[in-house]
Amino acid sequence: MTGTNITTARLLLAGAALFFSTLLQADDFNQADLDRWQAEYMSVVAEGERVFHGGLGNDNTVSCDQCHPNASNTHPETYPKFQQQLGKVSELWEMINWCIMNPLEADPLAADDPRMIAIQAYINHERRGVKLAPGKH
Repeated sequence: MTGTNITTARLLLAGAALFFSTLLQADDFNQADLDRWQAEYMSVVAEGERVFHGGLGNDNTVSCDQCHPNASNTHPETYPKFQQQLGKVSELWEMINWCIMNPLEADPLAADDPRMIAIQAYINHERRGVKLAPGKH
């Protein structure tokens, strides 16, 4: 090997070592991390429960829980699936928006709106432990 080839090989090996050590660190966490992440998740679930039971602050007094007490019969484990009201295969957030626009008579939320994420977190949390069944009706 020439000097240039050896230098290039060393740089490639050093780069690969750095890359793989970064990957290993990405999975390096401890109990304090898990506790912090769980607390953050539960705070979002609590916000979702508040929105779900309290509405979106518009003049309409309808809230999600009037049709879905404690997020029952929302079946997030079945999404994506064909949704007759939407006329297409859709994600849970799209069906939530259908409900927001129709019974709640409010403006739809963006998929990444913190309230949408919170509503989905609450719904999924209420259905935790249920087997995933995408497409099921």
